[in-house]
Amino acid sequence: MKKLIIAVLVLAGLTCSAQQKNTEKETFVTIKTSMGTIKAKLYNDTPLHRDNFIKLVNEGWYNGSPFHRVIREFMIQGGQNKDGRLDPGYTIPAEIKDTHFHKKGALAAARQPDQVNPKKASSGSQFYIVQGKKFDENWLNMYESRSGKVFSARQRQAYQTTGGSPHLDGDYTVFGEVTEGLDIVDKIAAVKTGNMDVPVEPVTIISITIDNGKGCEKNCEKKGDTKSCCN
Repeated sequence: MKKLIIAVLVLAGLTCSAQQKNTEKETFVTIKTSMGTIKAKLYNDTPLHRDNFIKLVNEGWYNGSPFHRVIREFMIQGGQNKDGRLDPGYTIPAEIKDTHFHKKGALAAARQPDQVNPKKASSGSQFYIVQGKKFDENWLNMYESRSGKVFSARQRQAYQTTGGSPHLDGDYTVFGEVTEGLDIVDKIAAVKTGNMDVPVEPVTIISITIDNGKGCEKNCEKKGDTKSCCN
């Protein structure tokens, strides 16, 4: 009887833990740029990157800084502060998840190359937002055969319909995604650039702020309730 009671208690504990995880609120941010506003959410299952990004936002690290590397049909990159410091002097351990990939709008961390960074640790502040482009099924099949990577059904659908940068999958930590303002990402990606892909006319991050109270609970049991569930 005692064994049965213990088993029931353990099961109840696991259920409670799972419910807490499912109802954990996601963090939303507003990125105000000189070309318009982008909104994004940060993933809870990449907590080191999420918490570090929140820390830097609260410190005002990104305010007044530029998108210093822009490549059309690839991505827009920011992360240095307005005083020109490239990073805060530390790295973040990789949190690469198969479920998060480089679809259009993916928010990911830049890093040093494998030769000097075999563990794929992320920069302490450098980030990029994917624009990418669409890829057909033949290209995806060819890339799989050459790289040894296998795309999931979700990846294939996203890369064929909305686009992205699939060759980055598995090598960089994706820790969020754009929820509003993909048109602004497109506008920034289309600017004229010069040496080292730096925009000829500066594109500035005016501010990044945390949208307090605008998070939503991830509870898959309440899919019909848009007030408490994020899809």
